[in-house]
Amino acid sequence: MKKNFLLGVTAALIGATALTACSGGSQTASSVKKEEIVVAITEDPRGSLDPIDTFLVTWGSIASNIFDGLLERGEDLKLRPGLAESWEYKDPKTLEFKLRKGVAFQNGEPFNAESVKFTFDRLLGPEGEKSPQRSNYDAIDKVEVIDEHTVVFKLKKPDPVLLTKLAGYGAMIVPPKYLKEKGDANFNTNPIGTGPFKVTEYVKDDHISMEANAKYWGGSPKVKKVKYRIIPEATTRIAELQTGAVDIAARIPASQAKTIESNKDLSLQKSGSPTVRFIRFDVSKPPMDNVKVRQAINYAIDKQAIIDKILNGYGKAISTIQGDISFGNDPNLKPYPYDPAKAKQLLHDAGVQPNTKLTLSIVGSDAVFKEVAQAVSAYLKEVGLAVEIKPQDVQTLNNDLIPKAKAGEMFQFGWGGWTLDFDNTAYLLYKKGQFWNPSYGSPEVDKLLDAERNSVSQEERQKIFYQLDKVLIDEAVDVPLYQDMTLWGVNKKVKGFVTPPDDRLRLKDVSFE
Repeated sequence: MKKNFLLGVTAALIGATALTACSGGSQTASSVKKEEIVVAITEDPRGSLDPIDTFLVTWGSIASNIFDGLLERGEDLKLRPGLAESWEYKDPKTLEFKLRKGVAFQNGEPFNAESVKFTFDRLLGPEGEKSPQRSNYDAIDKVEVIDEHTVVFKLKKPDPVLLTKLAGYGAMIVPPKYLKEKGDANFNTNPIGTGPFKVTEYVKDDHISMEANAKYWGGSPKVKKVKYRIIPEATTRIAELQTGAVDIAARIPASQAKTIESNKDLSLQKSGSPTVRFIRFDVSKPPMDNVKVRQAINYAIDKQAIIDKILNGYGKAISTIQGDISFGNDPNLKPYPYDPAKAKQLLHDAGVQPNTKLTLSIVGSDAVFKEVAQAVSAYLKEVGLAVEIKPQDVQTLNNDLIPKAKAGEMFQFGWGGWTLDFDNTAYLLYKKGQFWNPSYGSPEVDKLLDAERNSVSQEERQKIFYQLDKVLIDEAVDVPLYQDMTLWGVNKKVKGFVTPPDDRLRLKDVSFE
C-alpha cells in the first residue's frame, strides 16, 4: 500500500511540474540594464518588519538587508564585525563593544552608543514583554553608555550564545529619534535601519519595495532597487520566474527542480539549511498526552520513503528538530525506524481504539507539505488512526492557533534554529509557556535547559545537550520528518547571488547583467 501511495503522490507532483513547465516560455532579453531585483518569497513576516516582533526565517531573509547588528554572520557562518568594530569580555558578565564611527541610519540619524542602549532598553522593557525575541536576550541586565562609541553590556548571568544572538533578529539596531517621533505602529511597515536597503513601500501579503542606501557603511549596493513579492504558491513563483517577472524565487519544490534545470534562462541553486520540517503534538489533548501514542506515531511513518519519493532525495533524515550543523546535535542518535508492527503494539498498550480520529493542521499554501501530510495520513491509517488534514492560513496557524493550543492534536511546524545552537531551539520549543509551546512541560527538560544556560564551557554544554537530545527522543514530543535542502530558482543574468546556508538572504552585492 505504501509503495502505491507514494508512487501516486510522485505522479501527481510530476503532473504539476509538467503544467508549470508549460505555463511560461523563455524570457525576452533586454539591452537595458535592469535596476531592480525582484525576489519571490513564500510568506509575509507577520505584517511587521520591526526586529522585536518576530524571528521567522522570512523576516530574516528580508530584514537582513534593512538592519545591522553589532556583529554579522556571513555566508561562511562565521561571526565578524558589524556595527561594532571590536568586542571584549572584561569578565564573564561584562561585555564591552567599540562601535563604528561615521555610521548613519537611512534617514540620516546618527548611529551611536545611545542607539544601542535604546534598542535593548526597548526589547527588554515593557514594549518587548510580548516579543517572541525577549527570552533570547534575558541574560542582559542593562546596557551602559561609556562614551559615544563605547557600550558595555552588564549580564545577569553568562550566556555562551550571546555573541551569535547579537548578529541577528531581535538584536538589530533601531533609531531612537525616528521611533519616538513616528511610533511603533508606523515602524512596523516603515522601518529605518543602518542596512544597505531602505524600505519604500510595504503592502502586507503582497510586496515589500526597497531602494539602495548609497551611503551604506559597508559600501553602496550594486542594484538600485529590490522588491520582495509574497507568493505562497510554488507554481506561481515558478511561472513568474519563467516569464522574467521574478529574478530569484525561494523554496522551489523538489518535485519541480527539473522545471528550473531544463530552462536555458534559469539556474537551480542548492544549499544546505538549518531548517527541519516536523509534526508537533499538542500534549494537552488526548491521546497525545500518552508518550506511547507519540512514540507509536514516530514508528508508523517511513520518513526515508517520504524523502526519496516526495522530495526526490532533496532532504535528510534527522533524529531531532535541530539541524545537523547545530551545536548540540548528537550525530550518534538515529531517527525512529519505520516499524508499523511496533506502532500498532504501542497503540494497543496505550488503550487507543481502532479508527481513533486525529486532526493534523497544515499550511494550506504549502503544496509539498500537503503531499507529505497525505503520506503521513496513509501511514497512520495502516496502524489504525484516522487523520483529518486541516489546511490553515500560514499566519493564522503560526500566530494564532499554535500559540493558543487550538491547532488540534497534531500540526505542521518548521524551525531553522538561526543561532545554530540548540539553546535557541530547545528553550523556545520545549520550555512551557513559550510563544509556540503552550502545553508541553517537563521538569527534567527544564533542569537540563537551565544547566546549559548557566555554563560557559562548550564541552559541558555539549554533554548536557546530548542528554537533552536523548530525553526528547524518548519523550517523542514531535515527529522530525526531514531536514531541508533549500532550492532557489535564479535568472542566469543575476550576478553575485550566494545561496544563504542560514536562509538569511543578503542582496548588497547582487546585480542584474
